[in-house]
Amino acid sequence: MRYRELGKTGLKVSEIGLGGEWLERHNGEEVKAVIRRCAQVGINILDCWMSEPKVRSNIGAALEGQRERWIIQGHIGSTWQDGQYVRTRDIEKAQAAFEDLLERFRTDYIDLGMIHFVDEKTDFARIMDGGFAAYVKKLKEKGKIRHIGMSTHNPDVARLAAESGVVEMILFSVNPAFDMLPASEDLDEYFKDQYEESIGGIAPERARLYQICEQQGVGITVMKGYEGGRLFKAETSPFGVALTPVQCLHYALTRPAVASVLAGCDTPEHVDAAAAYETASEEEKDYASVLAHAPRHAYSGLCTYCGHCAPCPSGIDIAMVNKLYDLAQMQDTVPPTVRAHYQGLSKHGEDCVKCRGCESRCPFGVHVTERMEGAVRLLGC
Repeated sequence: MRYRELGKTGLKVSEIGLGGEWLERHNGEEVKAVIRRCAQVGINILDCWMSEPKVRSNIGAALEGQRERWIIQGHIGSTWQDGQYVRTRDIEKAQAAFEDLLERFRTDYIDLGMIHFVDEKTDFARIMDGGFAAYVKKLKEKGKIRHIGMSTHNPDVARLAAESGVVEMILFSVNPAFDMLPASEDLDEYFKDQYEESIGGIAPERARLYQICEQQGVGITVMKGYEGGRLFKAETSPFGVALTPVQCLHYALTRPAVASVLAGCDTPEHVDAAAAYETASEEEKDYASVLAHAPRHAYSGLCTYCGHCAPCPSGIDIAMVNKLYDLAQMQDTVPPTVRAHYQGLSKHGEDCVKCRGCESRCPFGVHVTERMEGAVRLLGC
């Protein structure tokens, strides 16, 4: 296992980490088996955004006796209320949930205290200007967290965080589908070591974010590196071709400032599939050639979250609604976190006035209004 510096935190994290989300559906022994295998292959960082008490207790039991070898990302603002996950900015509730995390993890500190799920600039401003950020800073002063982080899917919010001087690292969603615009006839331009805003491959705001994080020494850990498994099947991949876990991991790990990709793992075998990156050949890592030979029509009708649809007269973040709608459709049942993220938006699919201005701007012919209606049916508030 190779290790990378996480920005200026001084922490060295394994290139492959453990995203704990799927551990919610497993019992204590199964959780121990996954975490034991992670330790065996050299993984030393795990993320726990989940607030459900049972999974916290199961992870805590699995970590017993080896706390010091793990770098833990624990989320502040993720709470368990009336039997379900609730994101909150209520300091009293956030504090109770954080103390619960410490107790169930059998520790007196969290390495990376993550301000949980900040996807809107107005929410970011309220956090930073209000009492929530002050509470998190006090946690650091008291040694209950070692470093301040933030989780977000929005590159604009991530940039604000990176430039804030307060947030030391970011948990951000990175994969080819989220990052890239349609394939050019010359795909070599998309896979250079440096990404300029003039290059059409990666959305300019995301390319700029990676550059800023690199410049500011703000490390990135990656969520959704596999896009929920969508990239593993040609029929669900926006490229019309399947990528392997190793190719997805290599894509994320070649972004500036990225230190670790936190792979969701159900089983020890899933851990091995991710850890295989460390011994993979250059040919096995090569996502570029796969994408270069992807069907040209792969993007037709599919939202790549590029943002060309904006601005919306109703103020809907169309790209984000589409992203959450796609994530929701990939599961037999809608994950609570996806529904919570959708409901946390200031505007929703039901606010669409069907002007179709977004559709006239979409380079891929996406039927946006139909997708807004689908989001209402699947994720409606």
